[in-house]
Amino acid sequence: MLRDQADAVLVDVRTKAEWTFVGIPDLRSLSKEPLLVEWTSFPPAAPVNDFVDQLAKKITEKGLDQSAPIYFLCRSGVRSQSAAKAMTEAGFTHCYNIAGGFEGPLDSQGHRGTQSGWKAAGLPWIQS
Repeated sequence: MLRDQADAVLVDVRTKAEWTFVGIPDLRSLSKEPLLVEWTSFPPAAPVNDFVDQLAKKITEKGLDQSAPIYFLCRSGVRSQSAAKAMTEAGFTHCYNIAGGFEGPLDSQGHRGTQSGWKAAGLPWIQS
């Protein structure tokens, strides 16, 4: 969808620590980059009160409006679902949660990124 929809954006709502140490989606082959906006901060894992305003500003800066397709990503799909709901409530009409997230759920050995999610699907990503 990011490739086929020129106005589609990917929003990574994980924390700065996750972006730095785990990696981020690599959209350079699409001539795009993910929008990085924390849903919660770390530490102390508190909600970011102005998330909607921050993201709305970034979307406007890209020349897009509330009808642009927005795909939300977090580690496993929980925070991104909440972020998608918040943006929908703010009037954005095409908000989608990426259910598997960037790393997906824990596997039987307690590791992420092996069963589902962006990494497990073999989608491009980079370390920062």
